[in-house]
Amino acid sequence: MLQKLLETHYGVKAEEQLKIDQFDALRGNGWLYLIAAIRNREEADIQELGSIAEHLRKFGDKSVPMFLPTKDGSYIATWEQNKYCVLANRQLEQQQRKTKIGRKLAKFHERGRRVPFQIQRSSRIGQWKGIWEKRLEQMEREWNRLLFQTPEDEFEKMFVDSFPYYMGLTENAIQYLVDTEIDDSPLETDSGTVCHERFTEVTWGSRYFKNPFDWVFDHRSRDLAEWTRERYFRNNQTYDVEVKQFFAEYQSVVPLSPFSWRLLYARLVFPLHYFECVENYYITRSEQEKKLMEEQLAKILRQSPEYERFLAGFFQISGAPINRVNLPQLEWLFI
Repeated sequence: MLQKLLETHYGVKAEEQLKIDQFDALRGNGWLYLIAAIRNREEADIQELGSIAEHLRKFGDKSVPMFLPTKDGSYIATWEQNKYCVLANRQLEQQQRKTKIGRKLAKFHERGRRVPFQIQRSSRIGQWKGIWEKRLEQMEREWNRLLFQTPEDEFEKMFVDSFPYYMGLTENAIQYLVDTEIDDSPLETDSGTVCHERFTEVTWGSRYFKNPFDWVFDHRSRDLAEWTRERYFRNNQTYDVEVKQFFAEYQSVVPLSPFSWRLLYARLVFPLHYFECVENYYITRSEQEKKLMEEQLAKILRQSPEYERFLAGFFQISGAPINRVNLPQLEWLFI
């Protein structure tokens, strides 16, 4: 089926089929072709991602694939009533050496910062406050609804009891973000760059290519915060050494401005892990998923004092110049 799709729409012959991460792929003529099913993306979204990919490739990132146009010049092909696009990249040699992820991410951000055109469709620049407020309002509505009825299950009981605390934490994050935008001036290094929806240790798991469908255009602190958050939750007893190393590697390429440190901190204070857990519980229809979310929420609540300690010690652990640039911290964390 995929061979036929490639040949019919792209004029490409490739025989060997394989799986790379979540993609079906074909290999042929020294190239890898990744077949991506398109659901909620329009042609204009794909064109923008294609232009970003082209820019990153031009500036030397060999693991960024190109978006292959169809024979008629479109980036989206319809095949058996589904929509697809094809990413193509030269087959790279697998690298065995351990890469310094902080350094690699900094170089990726520096390339992404030099995109020579306006990014519109995938931009999140300046939108955090609005997005956080909207999510908080939606959750507060659900909480208010549950307040006046008996909780149906253990999850709802935990949610009703815990929400006021996480609402307070969210308001702290929003206020910290607002104060940063009022008090601090961004530097040139604070301009928007190519980031990821959620950058973690496994985002670049495939050494064959970087996935453009992960990208959003945002402030670099987005990726730094999400990598740190995921690393903390993977093992909250051993995260500190890796966090310290990650930030040292990153700053060996580009030092973070006070504005960057503050945005990063605001994002860590925002309890994204709590929001995603509650939202996923109400989205899913699967009883098994709901049970998993219940266990996850119980774990989040048990670990909340630990997370406070993490927030209190983050600047110290990451090597931020707290005193030199007078980075404000949340006083209640130190009481």
